Amino acid sequence: MSRPRFNRILLKLSGEVLMGPGQFGIDPATVARVAGEIAAAKEAGHELCVVVGGGNIFRGLAAAAKGFERATADYMGMLATVMNALAVQNALEQIGVDTRVQSAIPMASVCEPFIRRRAERHLEKGRVVIFAAGVGSPFFTTDSGAALRAAEMNCDALFKGTSVDGVYDADPKKVPTAKRYETVSFNRVLSDNLKVMDASAVALCRDNDIPIVVFNIRDEGNLARVLRGDGTATIVQNEEN
Repeated sequence: MSRPRFNRILLKLSGEVLMGPGQFGIDPATVARVAGEIAAAKEAGHELCVVVGGGNIFRGLAAAAKGFERATADYMGMLATVMNALAVQNALEQIGVDTRVQSAIPMASVCEPFIRRRAERHLEKGRVVIFAAGVGSPFFTTDSGAALRAAEMNCDALFKGTSVDGVYDADPKKVPTAKRYETVSFNRVLSDNLKVMDASAVALCRDNDIPIVVFNIRDEGNLARVLRGDGTATIVQNEEN
C-alpha cells in the first residue's frame, strides 16, 4: 500500500531514544545517528520540525508519583527537554544542518522563545526547528506539545519515532501474536486505548486532520524509508467518508 507524500513534517522523538544502549542520559553516538537521519530527510526535500521528550533525564509524571508536587515535576521535565533539544541541535550543526531551538519557556541565553511566525521563517530558510519545553505549562505531555506545534506549523503529518515498527492491537513485546495495523483510525486508537500518544494529542491531531505516522526510529535509515513510502510504519488518520 502506497503512502501519501508528506512535505512538512513534525518529528516527535522520545527522550529514551537518545539514551542509546544506556539506561540514562544522552549517548553522543546515538544523537549523531538520529541527526544523520534528520539531515537525510532534509536533503530529500522535506521541511522538518522536531520535538524531543525528556524521559532520558527526568520524567515529571514518574517524579510526581514518588512525591514531587506535580506542577514542579512537570516544569523540571520541561527543562530536560531543553537539554535534549540543545544536544540534537549540536549534533545537527556538526554535520552542517542549520537549526534553531525554540522553547515554550523563555530562556534567552540558550535559545529563542517560541514565536510561530519566526519558526515559519526559519523553515522557509531551510532550517530545522526544534521545539522544546512542551507547551510551557504543567499537566501536558510532550506528545501534546508535538501535536500542538504540528497544528500551529501546518505540518502535513506528525512522525512519531519509537522503539516499535507501528501500532499493534496489543503490546508486541508481551503478546507474540499481536497484530500490526497498516492504517488505523484516530477513533479506534482512542476507543481501544492503543497507546500511540496520549489522548489529548491524538484528539488534537484528529480534529486538525494531521496523520500520525508511527515507526521505529532505532532502525537506522528508517525515517528516510518511511518518508519514501518503503519502510514499515502505521498511519493513524481520520476515516474516509
